[in-house]
Amino acid sequence: MSLLFRGFFLSIIILSCSKSMELPAAANPLNDLQVIKVTINEEVIKSKITKGVPLNASIKLEFNSSVANSSVEDAVSISNEGGVRIPVQISISGEDRILEIKPLSEFESLSAYRLLLSSGLKSPSGKRLLTSFQTEWVTGIDTSKKFPLLSDEALLDTIQKSHFMYFWEFGHPDSGLARERTSSGQTVTIGGSGFGLMALPIAINRQFISKSEGLARALKIVQFLKSKAQKYHGAFPHWIDGTTGKVIPFSLKDDGADLVETSYLIAGLLTVRQFFNSNDEREQLLRTDINTLCDEVEWNWFRNNNQNVLYWHWSPNYSFAMNHPIRGWNECLITYILAASASKVPISATVYHDGFAKGSTMKNGNSYFGHSLPLGPSFGGPLFFSHFSFLGINPFGLKDQYADYQVQVVNHTKINYQYCVSNPKNFQGYSKNCWGLTASDIPNGYAANDPTTDIGVISPTAALSSMPYTPEESMRALRFYYYVLGDRLFSSNRGFADAFSLEDRWFSNSHLAIDQGPIVIMIENYRTGLVWNLLTSCSEIKAGMKKLGFSAPYL
Repeated sequence: MSLLFRGFFLSIIILSCSKSMELPAAANPLNDLQVIKVTINEEVIKSKITKGVPLNASIKLEFNSSVANSSVEDAVSISNEGGVRIPVQISISGEDRILEIKPLSEFESLSAYRLLLSSGLKSPSGKRLLTSFQTEWVTGIDTSKKFPLLSDEALLDTIQKSHFMYFWEFGHPDSGLARERTSSGQTVTIGGSGFGLMALPIAINRQFISKSEGLARALKIVQFLKSKAQKYHGAFPHWIDGTTGKVIPFSLKDDGADLVETSYLIAGLLTVRQFFNSNDEREQLLRTDINTLCDEVEWNWFRNNNQNVLYWHWSPNYSFAMNHPIRGWNECLITYILAASASKVPISATVYHDGFAKGSTMKNGNSYFGHSLPLGPSFGGPLFFSHFSFLGINPFGLKDQYADYQVQVVNHTKINYQYCVSNPKNFQGYSKNCWGLTASDIPNGYAANDPTTDIGVISPTAALSSMPYTPEESMRALRFYYYVLGDRLFSSNRGFADAFSLEDRWFSNSHLAIDQGPIVIMIENYRTGLVWNLLTSCSEIKAGMKKLGFSAPYL
């Protein structure tokens, strides 16, 4: 949308908010021609801009008296947002009081149009429009199928493979680690690389790559992490240079250790360790090096002078100046589980209970759309809260004194889904097929989206990474994203773009490691439970979770 036309639309929206469309008022109705009703596909238009108009729309204008045929052609026009006039067919009916206007070919999807009726229009008796009249609309999506239909199993294979290719083909050539996003160049992400490691066993089992290829990539990554990547008390930065391993500051004072990102990496490393479990010499070396990396993390040190809480950041230049204690409920449960599971410097259960569990959002207890929510902020927060910690930790049957985590993640997802279906802000496109609010790119930025901060942006990872929790709702979303929006949203070697807004007619051109990875992993957990089974097979994970008071069938 051009800036000029976008500004025009915004001004129209502001001026017409909650008001019916104001049709021109004549000084003398008996002497002036007036538009008394506007319909698009037989639906009466009551606002000055209409969203979601079908591509084959027919616009009808009804007047207070008959219209002279000779004045119609020059007086009626439809133009697109670039100001280009659209060829139309005009017919007159209803005692010459109704004009029906249709484009000669369908309107373009997700495009803005303006109908202008000039004051040159007149009646046979000479009545004229007092002033020119106009109305605007934005078309909806093209609902045709963009790709051949597949079985659901074949579709899931296609989606998992395409998102895995983000890590496989686009992984950094020197380190094998995952780039932060498609525009990141040398910048690789520690947490996203952990998700990429979790995806390796899936890719091997699904025969996207061979086991030998997957082992070689894992060895490359682990060797780089061991020999080149900067670490601080065993913990890695949020970002590092994929060639040198040097820290790339995430922000001014975030230029050192990031304990949460490190926990995602360690979870990925342990998943790989459990998968490559043969007596092959290379697999044995891989396991030994992974154990070394895991043992080096000084979890207890991140208590910042022995406080009963873990701190997210530490900087060699600013120490704990970021001052961000990790308290729940959020995406960091896995951090405390791994800290309690450490072989050499584990935290005590007290750090979990007095630290994470004393967070202001640890307990909720309210219901939203009829679904009770044990933990978290109002409406549950962004959906990645129910994804990141549970990529490797199976929430089904998992309980402790604070929650039944199956209820937590399933109801959180259903609340998010129901919010989008109810669509209280009337954003274009929200439906049972198009839903899911989480952290993602937005137009001109990045934001953590949830029902309390909704700006009309949907991220595919929200619904797709919820596949184990809401399989029917997530499959509907997947079919919609792939078959209907796929020409704008899907890439065979990167997967779905990070986010889109049908309201703003915006599709991101980026892919993010932390959003691509959970799609691969959680679809597999829905299908086979593979990653859940691998990580929770770790003896140290079982011991750590029991120490913190968790119970589950797999512990």
